[in-house]
Formats: sequence, structure tokens, C-alpha cells
Amino acid sequence: MGICFLLLIVGVCWAQYNPTTCSGRTSIVHLFEWRWADIALECERYLAPNGFGGVQISPPNENVVITDPQQPWWERYQPVSYKLCTRSGNETEFRDMVTRCNNAGVHIYVDAVINHMCGANAGAGDHATCGSYFNAKAEDFPAVPYSGWDFNDGKCKSRSGDIENYHDISQVRDCRLVSLLDLALQKDYVRSKVAEYMNYLIDIGIAGFRIDAAKHMWPGDVKAILDKLKDLNTTWFSAGTKPFIYQEVIDLGGEPIKGSDYFGNGRVTEFKYGAKLGTVIRKWNGEKMAYLKNWGEGWGFMPSDRALVFVDNHDNQRGHGAGGASILTFWDARLYKMAVGFMLAHPYGFTRVMSSFRWPRYFENGRDINDWVGPPSNSDGSTKPVTINADTTCGNDWVCEHRWRQIRNMVIFRNVVDGQPFSNWWDNGSNQVAFGRGDKGFIVFNNDDWNMNVSLQTGLPAGTYCDVISGQKEGSQCTGTQVYVSDDGMANFQISNNAEDPFVAIHVNAKL
Repeated sequence: MGICFLLLIVGVCWAQYNPTTCSGRTSIVHLFEWRWADIALECERYLAPNGFGGVQISPPNENVVITDPQQPWWERYQPVSYKLCTRSGNETEFRDMVTRCNNAGVHIYVDAVINHMCGANAGAGDHATCGSYFNAKAEDFPAVPYSGWDFNDGKCKSRSGDIENYHDISQVRDCRLVSLLDLALQKDYVRSKVAEYMNYLIDIGIAGFRIDAAKHMWPGDVKAILDKLKDLNTTWFSAGTKPFIYQEVIDLGGEPIKGSDYFGNGRVTEFKYGAKLGTVIRKWNGEKMAYLKNWGEGWGFMPSDRALVFVDNHDNQRGHGAGGASILTFWDARLYKMAVGFMLAHPYGFTRVMSSFRWPRYFENGRDINDWVGPPSNSDGSTKPVTINADTTCGNDWVCEHRWRQIRNMVIFRNVVDGQPFSNWWDNGSNQVAFGRGDKGFIVFNNDDWNMNVSLQTGLPAGTYCDVISGQKEGSQCTGTQVYVSDDGMANFQISNNAEDPFVAIHVNAKL
């Protein structure tokens, strides 16, 4: 059993900030809308052997079944109860996934939807993924149970009951987010029901939580819930380990609510990261990769040890959430691989890789009218399994960006260079840049419209290295380009601007 215990070297360990991944694993992947059975298999056959630290899963609790439109992805964000049955699977399958992934050394991070229940117009009945009865209009959720007393209607000061003004902090936190029934998290009863759900998951063996819609909850209410949480299950985690917490707070500047308001509770999603990186890689607004020399806090981002970073997420890859048109996604594969490569090579933040499903994009007046479409499904509404093709890509319209060679090998690169300083920066004043990670790794990009031929100081030991972007080391062979580092650490890099992937990455574990 591949159980790993975290070595706590620091005197006081603020564990909610420390990703509870196994030692030497530095990234997680969001397997968006995957079934629990498929995640269990993926942990064993792919994620563990390739150095992934964990999986962010879609919300595992019972949600309303929406038929207009037909089962959109966002129905998963409309809770009916805290029972563990969804289109990803039932509780038995959930427990099996957590056990198998943990035994493989890959941990599970739950997307916790605790700000609200379903939409006010969701009706009444048992059209929910476990068949629990509810009445949205009456605010009656007997499967929890919650009643009208447990919602914020009395506190909300907007005319409609919905959030109307994002410059009014109380409205953002006390009113309904797009008509979703807003839980009264100031009530100890509600806090206790939420904590009971989260503790149930901790007992099963999950490693942490993404806190959905944290911006729409008072930081003190979130803290009161987190204070009720147990330590992680000692079957897989060392005694006293707290769950890893990362809170969804969209803060692009210009609003009174800041990501920093939530630092006391755990890490925070840094939405500026993908928005800015997309602008740079696309070369919009006069941006150049040369400007990335002080990437991170130098760009006005939150402190690295508080940031959860990503190029795109399930919201903004389809125009929801934050970042707008600059966000790079699998639809922009060539630029996307560069952006993810840069993220995984750079020391800033804790990194999350996206794994998506394809949907039939259809733009009208600049808006994708199919942005709601749910995961690949059978005619009965059940989610299709993730099939694996002979070339290791996925079928059934699962994109599986985490299986793309360039991205998988950069996940490994990040593990290899972990703890090494950002070093040996070089740029040409435009869009050719390079940097190293101490004496463990080096990466070079050519995002200009002309060829690159330059000799650079890599900081690496002398020898022949295999580029892990164009190929990889297999035994004593290299399936990609070879890079020769001389005794003084210098190496020549030639990258065509027409290359399939105009970047090169080498690290000490890819030395021939």
C-alpha cells in the first residue's frame, strides 16, 4: 500500500495552507465531472505513476436534477442534501475511490458547496440525485434538515433578494447568488450541519476542500465551520494533520471584497494568475513574455504560500467566473500547453491542472450559448465512462489535458525541481524567455514570430538531456530533442516559431 506520511519539519505547521499531498508530489488535477469509478482507476493506472499529488472532484453531495436545460454541469452546484449520491456515483463508489486513490498515494480534494442550497425556482418534489424530497419555494430540505429559519432572507437588503451590487459587501455575502438559496451560516445549527457533512468526508479519507463561493460567505462564518473540522484520517495521514483548504474568491481588483480577507482560513484561488498569463501568452495589450521576469507577487498577486493557481478552471474555460476572453483553454491547445508549462516550471503558488470534457461550443454575439452543457452522457442521462485510447489519450469526448505528454511531463518537472530557487532568467526583450530552477531544471520558450537560436546558462550539471516537451527519456533513449549541457552549464537552444510546441524543458531526471 502506497501510504505516505507527511514529514512535518516546521515547528508549527499551519496545515490548512499545506497541500496534504504525499512528499515529492506538487500538483493536483481537477477531474471535472468524472465518475468515481473512473477516478479510482485513473489514480492507480496514471496519476500515481506520473507523480500527481491529488484530484479535485466535482461536488459529491446530492443535487437537484435540472431538465431545462438538460442536466447542465452547474446542477452539481445546487445542493438538495449532503447524501453522497450524484451522477458521478453513489456512496459505495465514492468510498472505494477514496480508499484506492489514497492507497496509491493520490489524495482527494472535495468541492464543498456550502454557501447555498438549490435555486429558488427549482420547484418541489424528489427530482434530486438521491431522490430526496425538497421544496425550494418553502425552503424545506428535510433530508438535511433545513427549513426557512436556516436561510438569509431576513438579512439580505437587496430589492430582489439576489446580489445586485458587488460593491456592497453585505449584499454579496447575505443575498442570493443567482437566486441560489443562501444559507444562514451565522447560525450554529447551520454551521454544525455543514461541518457534519465535511467531517463525514474526512472520516472517509478525503484530504481537503475547495470551498465553493467563499467570497459569498463571511470569513468568520467560514472559520467557525473550519474550526469544527476533525483532523484527517490516520489510516493515510499522520496524526494531527488538518485538511488542506483553498477558497474560491474571485478578486481581480476593483471590488471591496479581497482574497486577503480569507487568508486566515487557508489558501485562496488566485484568479489574476490565469487572466494575466493568458493575456501575456496571447500577446494582447502589448504584453510580452519578457515582462514575466518578476511573475508572482511582482504582478500584484497574493503571497505565493497563500495562492492556489491554475491556467483555467471549469467556470472560466466556458466564459463563466473570472478572466474573460484572455483565458487559455484546451481549445487553444498550442498556447495552452505553453501557459501550463510556464505555470508548472515557475515556483509561485500551488498548482492545479485542468482536465475537461468537450462540449459543442456555439457562439452567438460573442457568447457561447452551449456553455451550460454537462458531461458526455448516455441517452438516459448517465455520465459516459472515460475510455482510454491506444495512444493513452481519452475517448468519449473527455479531453484529459493531464494526459497530454507536454503537461504530464511538466507535472513531473515540478516535482523534480521542488524547493529549488527561480534562477538564470534570460529574455530577448520580447517573447523569447528562459529560466531555471537551481541546478535541477531549465525551460526555454519561443513565443516570437521568428526562429530562436541562443546559448544560455542552464545552471545544470554537464551532460546530455532529453527534452520532455518534444518527447521523453525511455530507458537510456530519448524520444524527443536532445540538449547538450557543457561543463560550464551552457547549452544551445534552437526553437522554430513554427514548432508544434515552441518550448523546451530539461531536468536532472531526464539526463541520458
